[in-house]
Amino acid sequence: MRPPAPAVRRLAARLRRLPPSCGPVRLIGVDGHAGSGKSTFAGLLAEALGGAPVLHLDDIASHAELFAWSGRLLTEVIEPFGRGESAHYAPYDWREHRFGPPRPLPAAPVVLIEGVGAGRRALRPYLAFLLWLEMAPEQAWARGRARDGEEQREFWDGWVRAEAHHFSDDPSRPYAGLLVRQLGKGYEVLPGLRGDPAGHPDVTHREGPPAMW
Repeated sequence: MRPPAPAVRRLAARLRRLPPSCGPVRLIGVDGHAGSGKSTFAGLLAEALGGAPVLHLDDIASHAELFAWSGRLLTEVIEPFGRGESAHYAPYDWREHRFGPPRPLPAAPVVLIEGVGAGRRALRPYLAFLLWLEMAPEQAWARGRARDGEEQREFWDGWVRAEAHHFSDDPSRPYAGLLVRQLGKGYEVLPGLRGDPAGHPDVTHREGPPAMW
């Protein structure tokens, strides 16, 4: 993974200045369609944040609960963070179809939650900020299918239907403070649909055009 560009470091500095949103933790959601590049972007941002922990929602979801995992995430992660304690969650093994041993997640100053549904209504009250990876669903799904190969074709057929249903019922994009679009080289950052997020004015790009990463 390439080093974070200056714009990523500036965004990281601004996110650090947000007030805590869940106990001592500033929870940052990174949402978008499957295949849109959330994991890569979250990794760059985490590095710019000095190694911030990243919770991948692929570790929380399962074959039986593609999206019905809110209660478990609240119990295993949000509630301990609210008490100022480290969280422990059992990551799901998608090949073995079972949950593994508990894994710690420290209550760091900034923690990233990355994955489809990171901005869902059950989590938004605990987020300090929400980012949305801007990519058309058909393009993102095509990238994901190409990445995972023919052996995952049946899974992707079911996933596309489930994701479309989820975002129809519980959209995240309208609540994102910033939209992040991947370019040929780097990214551009655009204001979210709500414009400047209320209460978080220093996270917006007021000083000029969208940042090119």
